[in-house]
Amino acid sequence: MRHGKKFNHLGRKSAHRKAMLANMACSLIEHKRISTTVAKAKALRPYVEPMITRSKVNTTHNRRTVFSYLQNKEAVKELFDEVGAKVAARPGGYTRILRTGFRLGDAAEMCIIELVDYNENLSGGAGSGSGKKKRTRRSKSKQTDAAAKDATATDSAAAAVDPAADIADAVENKVEEVQDGIVDNVEEAAPETPSVEDSETPTEDA
Repeated sequence: MRHGKKFNHLGRKSAHRKAMLANMACSLIEHKRISTTVAKAKALRPYVEPMITRSKVNTTHNRRTVFSYLQNKEAVKELFDEVGAKVAARPGGYTRILRTGFRLGDAAEMCIIELVDYNENLSGGAGSGSGKKKRTRRSKSKQTDAAAKDATATDSAAAAVDPAADIADAVENKVEEVQDGIVDNVEEAAPETPSVEDSETPTEDA
């Protein structure tokens, strides 16, 4: 009987369960986050966090102890070389479980388990627990000054000369000059025709 036993066997024998947790731990160390069921994530957390604590002290004994569980050289190297240095200032709580809903097939509750220090959006920075931005109160005078500065900057930007507009104006002026020159040349080249008033009309002798 299992009276008072809170350990979740996950419906597997011990060999199968240990192999599954070792594979999940290697995937978590390699990819920094994995998607699984909530029951498996809760079982993985007490399995992998003591290994992360050991990775803070990079000794041969700790490496061999972790390797006896993971049986993966690449995962052990990643854990001690990168993850251990990343979580060196954290006194525990290296993983986070984020629930994502229910699986369509069997309605199992799903989640994402990830390393806390590798999620910059939630941690607010690499390894820093205090990523909140300080809020300060500003007086009305400061707000008025800031608004005046913004208005001045807007006016100066509007008054700035647009190089494209200058080029367009120059082209228009040049076209007008060329057209005026053509008209002047045509008027000079055309012969003067005498007007009707200036021409002498012959008078008949009576």
